[in-house]
Amino acid sequence: MSDRESPTEVFKRSTIATVRALAGRDDVQVAFSAEPPGVIGARVRVPVPARDLNPHDVAAVRGAADAVALRLRLHDATVHARRMPLSDTARAAFDAMEQARCEALGARAMSGVAGNLAAALDERYRKQGFDRMTQRDQVPLAEVLRLVAREAMTGAEPPPTARQAVDLWRPWLRSKLGHDLSALAETMADQDSYARAVRSLLSELDMEVGQEPETEEEPEERDDRESDDNEQPANEGQTRGEEEVSNPSESMSSSEMQDSGGGEGAEEGGEDGEGELGEGEGAEEPAGPGVPWRPDHTRRNDVDPNAYKAFTTQFDETVDAADLCDPDEMARLRLMLDQQLQHLQGVISKLANRLQRRLLAKQQRAWEFDLEEGLLDAARLSRIVINPVLPLSYKREKEMDFRDTVVSLLIDNSGSMRGRPISIAAMSADILARTLERCAVKVEILGFTTRAWKGGQARELWLQQGKPVNPGRLNDLRHIIYKSADQPWRRARKNLGLMLREGILKENIDGEALLWAHDRLIARPEQRRILMVISDGAPVDDSTLSVNSGNYLERHLRHAIEYIETRSPVELVAIGIGHDVTRYYRRAVTIVDAEQLGGTMMNKLAELFDEDGRGPGRGPGGGPGRRR
Repeated sequence: MSDRESPTEVFKRSTIATVRALAGRDDVQVAFSAEPPGVIGARVRVPVPARDLNPHDVAAVRGAADAVALRLRLHDATVHARRMPLSDTARAAFDAMEQARCEALGARAMSGVAGNLAAALDERYRKQGFDRMTQRDQVPLAEVLRLVAREAMTGAEPPPTARQAVDLWRPWLRSKLGHDLSALAETMADQDSYARAVRSLLSELDMEVGQEPETEEEPEERDDRESDDNEQPANEGQTRGEEEVSNPSESMSSSEMQDSGGGEGAEEGGEDGEGELGEGEGAEEPAGPGVPWRPDHTRRNDVDPNAYKAFTTQFDETVDAADLCDPDEMARLRLMLDQQLQHLQGVISKLANRLQRRLLAKQQRAWEFDLEEGLLDAARLSRIVINPVLPLSYKREKEMDFRDTVVSLLIDNSGSMRGRPISIAAMSADILARTLERCAVKVEILGFTTRAWKGGQARELWLQQGKPVNPGRLNDLRHIIYKSADQPWRRARKNLGLMLREGILKENIDGEALLWAHDRLIARPEQRRILMVISDGAPVDDSTLSVNSGNYLERHLRHAIEYIETRSPVELVAIGIGHDVTRYYRRAVTIVDAEQLGGTMMNKLAELFDEDGRGPGRGPGGGPGRRR
């Protein structure tokens, strides 16, 4: 160690060496970051160590580094992708339990690693506020399953900060799974067997895991099967044809695959030269002489069953925040928000003042001098007195190009935002509304959630009608207007306290909320319209996802984002709290801690105003630009 090298740098160097040794790879690149630990290819991210290197933080950093190193060494991405479930909830649980497997193998082999991993988990759940969660719906099920799997494989209890949260789920898990989780410990050494056991466990928890993929055959078995196929009798095609005719549904699916993918049947038909379908390939007689035969399975004019729709919209509501709460309770909730604002007032106010100075600087007026007409420039009359030959000087006021602007804040009001995230979102929206109002920029604050957990009246109606297939969205939307764009902040300030009310936060259907907020902005007269989305996760509604495909809501969200970003003059920006939203939005940022939300909101808006509406791919009017 050189004399100038700090202890922190020595610790970082030893951590990098440890990661490479545990991972068994010399090409690993280690980056120290404030973002959560993670692995992307051969690049890993670990937390930044504290400058004083206190034992608690050192153990947490080492544990996070050991966790990513074990993931690199023991995880097979191909096997993981092949066994991945369908729904987002099942995917999150599947990934968390795979991480538990990797860490359990390392903990059982090395006691020092076990201690580091325990410290890292305790710090992780402390930051996420698990010790303050008192209701089961506040605790992510994926994290609970991770800790339960860890306990089954290593015998280690959940870390102190998460024990209460795990105990909230234990009775329900025991009612579904019982006490027998031995399959996890028995198969943990084999990732594929472990993945199958996890899929079975998730299926027992009523999660949508999809059909089990076929197990890959050994090369010798495939060779034997190919040789057996080559030795089939000559009348094999006729026998196969008789089987397909006897089972028309299988024949239909076969012909569909040939029509869409051009499989073997299409290639063989081309080699025959006559273009006729052989026996057993689904051929049908024409409808009559002179009538061309057409396959009846194209369904080009049929409605796509996977297209997004709502089973019914009669129970949806768009409501003002004041109508959801009586005035006395609203005043009490606003007082709670003001109390929480006190310790953040200084930080957010400084950022707000900085944004205000930026906006006012863009709105400043300037003067043009030495003109032949306009207002007489009194400051230059002394020149005329000294030299009457000089002409009079005029000036004219010039206004800077600052377009009328409206900003819409769309805040996720789902149950996962409960606690610190929703409080910070409410406080930041409050400060931002006051700041922009001073700069003559109108602001509206919107929220989106559902009226009930796991489906409301829409689901009851669906059950009454006999559970028709592909029902679409199966919950009642609740879109909340906390502050309209034309409403002054002083009249809407109490409404923001509603976000702190127990029971208002339920599930989130982001795609429809995004289009709702977008349509409100499109109807505005302002020249420039900005939509800022604040969310902490992908769209989740258990009632809808239980009867549709696993990516049903996520696919609709992507379509809504693609429409706004490519075909609308509205400028869209997103902020994810602890969730990577950059995979959905082009212009987005992800923050780890809700405490960063206020500053991030100010910075992103400042960037938009600095760009003056001409971001990538946008034309002079803020809309999509043309490529030449």
